[in-house]
Amino acid sequence: MTGNHQTLALLLFSGFVAITLGITAWVSRNRRGSAEEFYAGGRLFSPMENGFAIAGDYMSAASFLGIAGLIALFGYDGLLYAVGFLVAWLVVLFLVAELVRNCGRFTLADVVAARMRERPVRIAAGTSSVTVSVLYLVAQMVGAGSLVALLLGRTSEAAQSWTVIGVGALMVIYVSLGGMRATTWIQIVKAVLLMGGAIALTVLVLVRFHGDFDHLLRSAAERSGHGDAFLAPGLTYGGDWTARFDFISLGLALVLGTAGLPHILSRFYTVPTARAARRSVVWAIGLIGGFYLMTIVLGFGAAAIVGPGAVRSSNAAGNTAVPLLALDLGGGADSTGGTVLFAIVAAVAFATILAVVAGVTLASSASVAHDLYASLRRRKAEQRSEVSVARAAAVGIGVVAIALGILARDLNVAFLVGLAFAVAASANLPVLLYSLFWRGFTTRGAVWAVYGGLVPAVALVLLSPVVSGSPESLFPALNFQYFPLQNPGLVSIPLGFLAGWLGTVTSAEAPDEAKHAETQVRSLTGAGAV
Repeated sequence: MTGNHQTLALLLFSGFVAITLGITAWVSRNRRGSAEEFYAGGRLFSPMENGFAIAGDYMSAASFLGIAGLIALFGYDGLLYAVGFLVAWLVVLFLVAELVRNCGRFTLADVVAARMRERPVRIAAGTSSVTVSVLYLVAQMVGAGSLVALLLGRTSEAAQSWTVIGVGALMVIYVSLGGMRATTWIQIVKAVLLMGGAIALTVLVLVRFHGDFDHLLRSAAERSGHGDAFLAPGLTYGGDWTARFDFISLGLALVLGTAGLPHILSRFYTVPTARAARRSVVWAIGLIGGFYLMTIVLGFGAAAIVGPGAVRSSNAAGNTAVPLLALDLGGGADSTGGTVLFAIVAAVAFATILAVVAGVTLASSASVAHDLYASLRRRKAEQRSEVSVARAAAVGIGVVAIALGILARDLNVAFLVGLAFAVAASANLPVLLYSLFWRGFTTRGAVWAVYGGLVPAVALVLLSPVVSGSPESLFPALNFQYFPLQNPGLVSIPLGFLAGWLGTVTSAEAPDEAKHAETQVRSLTGAGAV
């Protein structure tokens, strides 16, 4: 890329960073320092504001960069990510949003601990939440590195590493100083920018093909080199039975994982009532659904206009398809229009990454402080002390995410998020649903449900082709691949539910009927909700 691209994109990105740092500084001057302020923003956000923030939190680098890249490279099989990410919100809307808002306070563990022994449950749920959050953060870091590689012409891997470090440092600042209130406003601003950018690019793609979507699809298929197979299922997941099982595994992870993501669950606590939480989800579904429809157009547009070969040569995982599409739509390399449009898209993508990492880091640091730290202390932690621990945890989590982000920089960001969804669906969703709906659920069942999903999910990822055994692996020179699927959800999600059931039926502890009844009334009516 030319100096004009670099300068303009970095100026726009710097402007967004300055605005968001200003929001953070303003909020930090007006905060009360309480746990409710830091974790939930004082529960003062309206359903519309929270809906935009949820959409901003969910429409991550995986959505904007990864899904479009997968569609550009693999056609129909790539858009399955968009379908899975969107359908997942039906589970959230009908089974989770209102009940979690009524039963919990700040984290997933609050919901489970309402009717169980707190210490073992909080340690298990906190450990799982941090693991999921770190995996999700890695995907955002990889997206940041890919963008800078494009900006700087892939001249230096060190530049990618320093970008990942810079994004990590900014997310720590956002979380440590501003807490949930600053993070929410950053996500709202980012959602508006992202929707605006996606709408503009979608209109330009459709104008290029005179509004004929069929012509767009046929052009994409012709340029892909695969012909009609590009528009049919099976290009990626239909080669053999292993690939087909991998597709089923991915679908399960995407549809069930959203309801177990810590940073999504924590957003329901920022509104005053369960009704407001449900309305927030309705707003979010509208925004997210519209965005994914546009992502499909952008992915096939990149295949038709830029070409899969050019996309793959820029980034093997396809993470730079949308910026390259913007460059072409604006008039090509070295043109003023191309420079401006590319710079805007790169800046919006950076804004996307910054907003999402702030939300995920806040959720994971809340799990460390509110669940792990408070449980491991002999006496109850004071609120101010707990918030201080959360700020320190944000730094540690940032360091781990930076290191893993540098290591995984050549993997597709949507694929990496799929792994985070698989772990969330395996470890968090079983314990959440059992706690809300099973009268006989016990503490042992809760702990077994978390670890029975978490340990197999992480272990299977480590033993899969993602880590070793193929040229695309994290460690291509090594081979300890014993699990054939790239996504562990098909095995680990049923194991999580099975472990929760087995732990409950073998437990000597009698279920607390009174606490279950209290939790049921609270979840359905909001009586006694915080």
